[in-house]
Amino acid sequence: MVERRKPIWIKEAIEIVMEYKKRGEGETVSIHECDDRYLYTPLIADHDVPPFDRSPYDGFALRASDTEVASRENPLLFEVIDEIGAGQVSLKQVGPMQAVRIMTGAQIPDGANCVIMLELVKEVTEGAKKYIEVKRPLQEGDNISFKGEDTQKGSPLIDKGERINPGIKALLATFGYSKVKVAKKPTVGIIATGSELLGPEDDLEPGKIRDSNGYMIEAQVLRAGGIFKKYDNCADDLETLLQAVKTALEECDIVITTGGVSVGDFDYLPEIYKRLGAKLLFNKIAMRPGSVTSCAEINGRLLFGLSGNPSACYVGFELFVKPYLRYWMQSNRPYTLFITGELKSDFPKPNPFTRFVRGKLSYTDGRIYAEPVGLDKSGVVTSIAWADCLIVLPGGTRGYINGDEVDLILLEDQKGSEVPWQERKLSKL
Repeated sequence: MVERRKPIWIKEAIEIVMEYKKRGEGETVSIHECDDRYLYTPLIADHDVPPFDRSPYDGFALRASDTEVASRENPLLFEVIDEIGAGQVSLKQVGPMQAVRIMTGAQIPDGANCVIMLELVKEVTEGAKKYIEVKRPLQEGDNISFKGEDTQKGSPLIDKGERINPGIKALLATFGYSKVKVAKKPTVGIIATGSELLGPEDDLEPGKIRDSNGYMIEAQVLRAGGIFKKYDNCADDLETLLQAVKTALEECDIVITTGGVSVGDFDYLPEIYKRLGAKLLFNKIAMRPGSVTSCAEINGRLLFGLSGNPSACYVGFELFVKPYLRYWMQSNRPYTLFITGELKSDFPKPNPFTRFVRGKLSYTDGRIYAEPVGLDKSGVVTSIAWADCLIVLPGGTRGYINGDEVDLILLEDQKGSEVPWQERKLSKL
């Protein structure tokens, strides 16, 4: 007898998964190895930036009060008493009608309180002495980067859970973090099921296909910030698959299986959940593709059962697995960012389930558009490669036409969102 499953809303499925969310442990790595990792502790400024008053330009440091009457008609002559580069400090005190040649980034010498840029003066040599002509008045503080104006000591800079990008890495170096405490990456076990699966190195055979899901999920795990452990593909044999899942649960933080979650004679995941004593959280969601996406829990670990169809598998990971992984790594924005744009294609056929269509973004005159790429079928692989967003078509009693406003889930986003995409305009199941 075929099992009847009651679908739940996408929002409910996400909330159920996140009821079991947890924060992972931290580890310390070299600053050279911290890229794209998540900060485990907040970054606090331990000194002022800049740490001293400095010049942002090549020029001359002098006293503003000496320039009050300077003009084109009345150029003033200042004696150049020293020259300093970045990293150097002048030992001389700037006095009346004196200047110090200063390079970008160098510390302002004692006595000086402004800088005139190099291109605004004329340099003059008289015997062994050097002078500059100043033809405009300056104000105290002109062209000076003051101590602490960028960041003051003790200021919070970056919250924990932020993904380390080049700018954050620059801050880490600025404040002396040769070692960085980051969130330890969760290990994700991946098991692809199905007797029809071949490896990428295998020749095709009648009735066989090469496994794409397992390798696709590897890349999705890495993009989310985790690491993976790929297990051998499992044929449609209950005992073999059961042992593989048991091993993965012992060795990994979460486990993902692909295929075997429907209700056919060779779909063993429901039985495996029972054999393990796992708590089934859900096994059908009101969505296309990926309605058979399942999730179970055992001893605090989650088992995600994703569809064997590539597009359905892909969408299931993005909606339900990725936020769990990102939260594990301390992120406070674990969900994929979504925006609003205009649909550039017709979908006249109504669907009771929300549809996620693989799409491509475009921008014209400041407006955002999205159009489908490839075939809109759950078994299609090519559209995943071409897509940079998921076009969301909420379920209901009507279809969609070119120009309709739609939500767009950004697949390559790394900024994240504090909230997941929420269903709207929905009809009853």
